[in-house]
Amino acid sequence: MSDSTPQTDASQGPPSDGHHLATLSHEGRFWDVYVEFDDDPRRTDSFGACLCFSPADSEDGQGALRTTTILIEPSYEEVLYRARAFEEHQLLSLLRSCSP
Repeated sequence: MSDSTPQTDASQGPPSDGHHLATLSHEGRFWDVYVEFDDDPRRTDSFGACLCFSPADSEDGQGALRTTTILIEPSYEEVLYRARAFEEHQLLSLLRSCSP
């Protein structure tokens, strides 16, 4: 259910081009959380997005972790509204669910 994608080099820019949602502390590391929108041309009446968890440090070369598409709403703004409604413990649970 998780998709582990290699993290890009910090000199190449941010690990995600999504909307930055939060920064979490988990197991001694900081994780940046991004909302990444799907590019699904078949979906014309709604917007879908996943959450991308990227380690703030490049320790051990671990790449970003992503959920599957978990946010589907009728507008871009509503997806961001729903994403912002996640509480820290919920984001941490989602991060743990993506971790190997």
